[in-house]
Amino acid sequence: MSLQDDDALLRWTVSDDQVDLIVAGGWTLRHFDAMQAAIQRYRPECASCRVRSVDATGIKALDTVGAERLVHLLDGDAQPVLAPQAGLSDERRAMVKAVAGAMDTLEPVSPPPSRSSLAQLLANIGEATVHFWRQFMALLGFSGLTLDSLARNVLRPSRWRVTSIVAQVEQTGFNAVPIIALLTFLVGAVIAFLGATILADFGATTYTINLVGFSFLREFAVLLTAILMAGRTASAFTAQIGSMKVNEEIDAIRVQGLNPIEILVLPRVLAMLISLPILTFIGMISGVAGGMLVCVLSLDISPQVFLDTFAEDIPLRHFVLGMAKAPVFAFLIAVIGCLEGFKVRGSAQSVGEHTTAAVVHSIFVVILLDALAALFFMEMGW
Repeated sequence: MSLQDDDALLRWTVSDDQVDLIVAGGWTLRHFDAMQAAIQRYRPECASCRVRSVDATGIKALDTVGAERLVHLLDGDAQPVLAPQAGLSDERRAMVKAVAGAMDTLEPVSPPPSRSSLAQLLANIGEATVHFWRQFMALLGFSGLTLDSLARNVLRPSRWRVTSIVAQVEQTGFNAVPIIALLTFLVGAVIAFLGATILADFGATTYTINLVGFSFLREFAVLLTAILMAGRTASAFTAQIGSMKVNEEIDAIRVQGLNPIEILVLPRVLAMLISLPILTFIGMISGVAGGMLVCVLSLDISPQVFLDTFAEDIPLRHFVLGMAKAPVFAFLIAVIGCLEGFKVRGSAQSVGEHTTAAVVHSIFVVILLDALAALFFMEMGW
């Protein structure tokens, strides 16, 4: 039996469970596919045969890959091809011997141990827990670093970057006003419509005013604004800083003796601390306006009655509690966006991955803190 290829040749003769091999042609990396095909055709017929002799005088070219394939062909026993009658030159014999010795030192690759479904589930939970803890510690450390830089510069007006802060306020705050106002207006109208539909069964449609006022002053305005800013601004911060990281601009800032936290992070954090409370207030007004529009059109409640009822029945503390959450959300969104930007490592794919992570982490943190705050305020009777 024989197999011939344009670049590699392997022939064999079987006699009494012994095989005589003739190898020729190019046994190099360039001809790897041809060598592999020849070995695969040789195996079924001669799997249980003992190699009696090897004729390697016809080999035209040989490198370490070809030597490894020869040793593999001989099941790790290189002696037949190293014998003088095999016809290898001294240089090629030395190379094959070195390759065979290196292969003997390799540990056999054992298949990974099988895991039960329960063990795999527990392992996944453990990995997720460790990842979450590392992310939490990184966020905590970066927040501390940002607050430290802020404390060092708050009483040093000469180090304030007013132009950068104003530019960031325009991008994060002023440019976001239309989308914030439109979204909260529509959500306010939807909540008023749903409240009117349900409360009509109890003859209490007038309490739709209370529902809209309570929900928007306390929860929806700040939550919707924070979620939109997490998707709009945190991602922008990550992309901007990440692109600078890829282009080695941050390294250039450090080389000049400047602090990237002061130059890149503090203006963005301060801009968010200014913008998000203002946007939250705009969201409150827009949401209440959307609810008032539905009440006027669907419930025949005049704007004057709506505003009078709103002023009488909605305590000021709901407005204060809603606004109090805005600076906290603003700080965390800005810090998460900047932190993910600093984590970028040298590729456009990394920029995209960390931009996505910034949005996901920001929204998760905002919703988590809002839920904890709601429980705390409820227990305190606020």
